[in-house]
Amino acid sequence: MFERGFKAWCERFSLQKRKELGLHPKDPLDPRALAANLDIKVWIIEQVPELSEESQKILLAEDGGWSAATICVADRKLIILNSAHSAGRQSSDLMHELAHQILEHRPSALEVSADGIMMLNSYDRKQEEEADWLAACLLLPRDALVHIKKRIPDTLEAATQYGVSRAMLKYRLDVSGVNYQFG
Repeated sequence: MFERGFKAWCERFSLQKRKELGLHPKDPLDPRALAANLDIKVWIIEQVPELSEESQKILLAEDGGWSAATICVADRKLIILNSAHSAGRQSSDLMHELAHQILEHRPSALEVSADGIMMLNSYDRKQEEEADWLAACLLLPRDALVHIKKRIPDTLEAATQYGVSRAMLKYRLDVSGVNYQFG
């Protein structure tokens, strides 16, 4: 699925960004700090000006069906997060949107129906999988996973420290080979 070298590039990029931000390779990377570094604003839905309470209620409903959206106007970018999701989920969603920007992916087309319903017109599976992979590496690079495996045996504590869900932590420990390595 991925081009040769993509996964290794993601790991290197994650470590490079940590270095730029004055962090050690094993340190957690706050997605909001990365967004600031990339000059991308981040809001939760409640910060959208002039959005009615009724619209907020609809967007924050359990079955709202959305996690995050990136809005680009000229050279300015804004990511809006669904604040109804857990902190770990928001962290992953934000990093996923940032990964699209880092990878310079083309945005999906959005259409609005006659009755005002917004619909995604296109979906690039390869871009989504690349953004997922890079986001996961940015949140939990291999160096951090090795540190976690050696020093933080409680997965809830590790997930909390790194601002991710336990599911994301387990996923990265598995796909990186760290769980196998430290069995």
